[in-house]
This record gives sequence, C-alpha cells and structure tokens, in this order.
Amino acid sequence: MSIEIISMAVFLAFIVGVLMIDLVFVGRKVHIISAKEAIVWSVVWISLGLSFYFVLFYFGHLLHGITTPEELREICRLYNPYLEFKTNTFDQMLAEYRKAQAINYLSGYFIEKTLSIDNIFVMMMILTGFSVPQKDYKLILFWGIFGAIVLRFAFIFAGVAIIHRFEWVLFVFGGFLLYQGIKILFEKDKKPKDPKDSKLVKWVSRHINVTTEYGHDSFWFREKGKLVFTPLFLVLIMIEFSDLIFAFDSIPAIFAVSRDPYIVFFSNVFAILGLRALFFLLANLINKFRFLKPGVALLLVFVGAKLLFHKNLRDWGFQPEYSLYFIGTVLVISVLLSVLFPKKEVSN
Repeated sequence: MSIEIISMAVFLAFIVGVLMIDLVFVGRKVHIISAKEAIVWSVVWISLGLSFYFVLFYFGHLLHGITTPEELREICRLYNPYLEFKTNTFDQMLAEYRKAQAINYLSGYFIEKTLSIDNIFVMMMILTGFSVPQKDYKLILFWGIFGAIVLRFAFIFAGVAIIHRFEWVLFVFGGFLLYQGIKILFEKDKKPKDPKDSKLVKWVSRHINVTTEYGHDSFWFREKGKLVFTPLFLVLIMIEFSDLIFAFDSIPAIFAVSRDPYIVFFSNVFAILGLRALFFLLANLINKFRFLKPGVALLLVFVGAKLLFHKNLRDWGFQPEYSLYFIGTVLVISVLLSVLFPKKEVSN
C-alpha cells in the first residue's frame, strides 16, 4: 500500500472521527445554536485548519513518501512545476518543498473560506425560504457539509487526473473564473428567488412522498409501512445542489494555487468543516460586510489570471507566498472598508 493511500486514509479517518464526535456527542440533542457555541466551534475549526499548515511545514514530504532527490523532482514536476529550488542539498530542497506546500495550503484555505461567504448566504436563503425551524439548522448543515466533502473528494481527484492528461483545461478554468469575477463585480444585486419555486424541488416532490410537517426532526419516517420524506430532505437536496454549483468556482480557483490533489482537498475540507459554525456566526452579520462581494470578485479575477498565465509564472519569478499576501490583503481591505463605510439603512 502506497504512502499516499495511507496518508489519505489517516486524514479521512481523523475528519470522520471529528464529525462523529460533533454529531453523536456535541450535537446529540436538537437545539438552537447560540452565538457563544458558534464562536467556540468557529475557533476550534479555524485553529485546526491553521494548525495543519505546521503539519505540512514539517512533514509535508511524507504525503507522497519522498525519500530521494529523484522522487522530489518527479513530484514537483507533477504537482508543483512553478517551484524553483534555491538550494542544492536534499534536506534543504525538502525544506523548500514543505514550505511551498504549506503556503499553498494556506492560500487555498483562505480562498475557500472567502468563497464560502456566498455559500453561507445561499444556505441562509434556502433555510429561511423553506421556513426550517432553527433547532433543525444544525442537523441540516451537518449532513450538508458531510455530503459536500464527498462531492469535493470526487471533483478534486477527477480534476487532477484531467489536468495531468489535458493541461489546456487550466486555460478553460482560468477563463471561466475571470468571467465569473468580472460578472460578480459588475452585476447588480438581484432579488433572490424563492427556493420552493426551484425546478429541482418540484421534480423531487413529484417523485417521492413528501409531508409538509417539520415535527419529526428527521429526513424521513415510516407511516403505515410507507416511507415518508419530510421537508428537511428537500432542504438537504437544495443545499447539496447549491454546493455542487459553488464547487465549479472554488475548486478551479484552488487549482491556481496548487495542482497537488492532497493540498487542494485538505484546504477544501478544513474550510468546509468550519462552514456550519461560520453560518451561525455570520448569518445575521453577512449583509453588513458590503465590500466582501467585490473582494470575492477580485480574488476570482486574480486566480483566473494565474491559471491563464500559469506557464509564465516561473519566468516572472512568481513565488507561492505572493498569492497568500494578495489574498490576505484583499480580505483585510474588504472587511476594513465594510466597517469604515457601512451600508446606509434605508428609512421608510
């Protein structure tokens, strides 16, 4: 069994274990998440995500089982062709490689966190549109996030395989992200559609037996021997579908940072894990950060441009940390501008 498979198995076991602790012990009772609980869990997930930077910084070479200079060069050729070593000894080159991996992970993590702001807004719209009781939010978001991890796993490793075989796909990704960024930057705010009017919801409702009651606090139950689905099941489908749409933005965006499937997957998973706590923390504040939307648009334009010019980055001396600096600067400026120039309340 290869070291890559073992590393991924250990990581997935850790993630599943943490999720089960959250579901079985912390979330064993259906309840409304308080602001205090949301803050605590946000700190926990963000701390886990940031601490993984140090795991990669000191042990990142173990992901691919690198033991020789030849293996290091081959892994860099496959997954990090932009890395240009400044040292000659194997140990020093490994240190450079681990540092680049750690920085790429952190850049991907912050990109995914930023893009998830829009995802939170859509989740909030779906939950309120279906009039879901607040005590059921935690259950819905838990399984929504679990499903998102499974979808991202399939998308990322399929995407890496496609890129290795057809590198021109990176130009397609770059053009798509550039278009999305410009579109978000200049489009006017639209009134959100009622999620109940979705064609997906109407199609599912025609093919399964759905009740209108939320009283069971579950996705389905049996009545007179027949399986009956609750509205929570429709909400879960909508959330999974919305994440599928967002994946078309976020995954190509992280490919602009790294082609290593493990780095892309790790950054996605750690960002997604904290999405539920972030939802409860930001649900009532999200509209106050008015400059986050143009910030997200600017990030999409940046990563799109990186993909379009990926063959020139090495010649231009572009270093992995430059992406991190740019992402951090955009985030800080977006938040500061939102605080300094809040949206004016419209008086009746």
